[in-house]
Amino acid sequence: MKFSTIVGAAIGNAIDGRKGDDSTIDGAIAGAATAAVVRVAVPLAITFATGWLVLRGIGKARNAVFGPKPATE
Repeated sequence: MKFSTIVGAAIGNAIDGRKGDDSTIDGAIAGAATAAVVRVAVPLAITFATGWLVLRGIGKARNAVFGPKPATE
């Protein structure tokens, strides 16, 4: 089990425990699942943002060299 999953479970446990109405196990499970999702989602978001910035930079460079594309109606 990864450290981030353990931390997520501990945070979820603490948040759910503040309510005091039921067991804190469901909060720990939700926190561990959230940590696992974030571990996958953050690298995907960074990859997407990097690709978008590269494509935008290529478009700006193309416009600087060849001029902007004429508008088609």
